Amino acid sequence: MSQALLAGISRTTEPQTMLRRFLALDAVVTGANGLAYALASRPLARLLGVDAALLLELGLFLTAFAAGVGYLASRPRPSATAVKLVVDANVLWAVLSAVALVAWLSPSTAGALWIPMQAATVAGFAALQWSALRAVRG
Repeated sequence: MSQALLAGISRTTEPQTMLRRFLALDAVVTGANGLAYALASRPLARLLGVDAALLLELGLFLTAFAAGVGYLASRPRPSATAVKLVVDANVLWAVLSAVALVAWLSPSTAGALWIPMQAATVAGFAALQWSALRAVRG
């Protein structure tokens, strides 16, 4: 994610707006990823060197998760508890991605690059959302 994009998204004096924007960005990226996994699980499985059924299941989960995060982003004042759950889920996703890469999966070269990249992106969302939540509460 470019610094210019992040600067544009976070450029506001209202922490609540910044939080909602970071949630919305998470929903869009996660939703796109989920739809790709669900709708193109077989070709992506070949590219990434992972099981197509796993990608399909992850795609359905990510699409539903993205819808929930999008709903949360649409609220004028997202619940702090709900935002914490999103942050926790994002941290868990990032950690499990790293563990899966080492312990369970034998991906292709593309998969070995993609998995840590998407884990880092999700961890970045968690950090941005947590920072914005702290600004809202502080």
